[in-house]
Amino acid sequence: MLRLETKTGWWLVTHPDHARLAGAFAERWGNDRFLPPEPRVSILKGISRHDDGWLERDTRPKITRQGLPSAFSVELVGKYSAFEEIDLVDYLAVRDRAVRMMASEDAYAALLISMHTYNLLTEHADRLTIAAGDLPLLDDFLEKQRAFQQTLREQISSDKRFSAKRRSEAAILDHFRLLQATDNLSLLTCVNFPGPATLLHPLPLRDGGYTEVRVYARGSRHFLLEPFPFSDAPMTFEFPARHVEGKSFSIAQELQERFATASPEILSVTVSAS
Repeated sequence: MLRLETKTGWWLVTHPDHARLAGAFAERWGNDRFLPPEPRVSILKGISRHDDGWLERDTRPKITRQGLPSAFSVELVGKYSAFEEIDLVDYLAVRDRAVRMMASEDAYAALLISMHTYNLLTEHADRLTIAAGDLPLLDDFLEKQRAFQQTLREQISSDKRFSAKRRSEAAILDHFRLLQATDNLSLLTCVNFPGPATLLHPLPLRDGGYTEVRVYARGSRHFLLEPFPFSDAPMTFEFPARHVEGKSFSIAQELQERFATASPEILSVTVSAS
């Protein structure tokens, strides 16, 4: 779940809906300067469904020790200390489920999801927020992800649907970076980040180079991107959210009942060029 505080409660966005927004960004990614994603179907599938493992859990949101919705929030942008707000066993099961669900359908997409998960839990995770007794569990999970990634790479290397260039480690790394960047932009959107920010990783250009993309807030869910990576400017994207009344909750059931009865509403984000 992702949360954004309002005057009377919270906007809540499920992880799968956040990922669909990232996929919508990826679908329109590319112009005379930025490379579009190829092989398109597998990359868009990996990006738009990288959080499918959260689907069941997000139908019944949990609360933190402080009674807040247990969710990614504006305070967590730029760091990953959410382990204070979620059971690690639960979290790893959700992350593994997303990879395994996709692996049976598309090895290329599953590899991108696994690389994303591994990156979150190494470069961006704050291990100080994980109980010392749980660290061996995390490290075992990461080792298994590395091993599974090798299995997926072997499947991709023998898949004749992909050219040698698309199967290369360099191309896969570029597509992982696109997943990270669009996921990052979707997170900034869902928590209405006041900015500025830089999307994760330099992104590939048509001339063979790479560039960072800076993000500047220009109003509520309105961002200026520099340089602009999309096919048209400005562009508006929509995503569903539910508004839950109340700032804190005594038990999770109270939040779950309000979430279940809240009607989905459509929010939007606009991205502009300088």
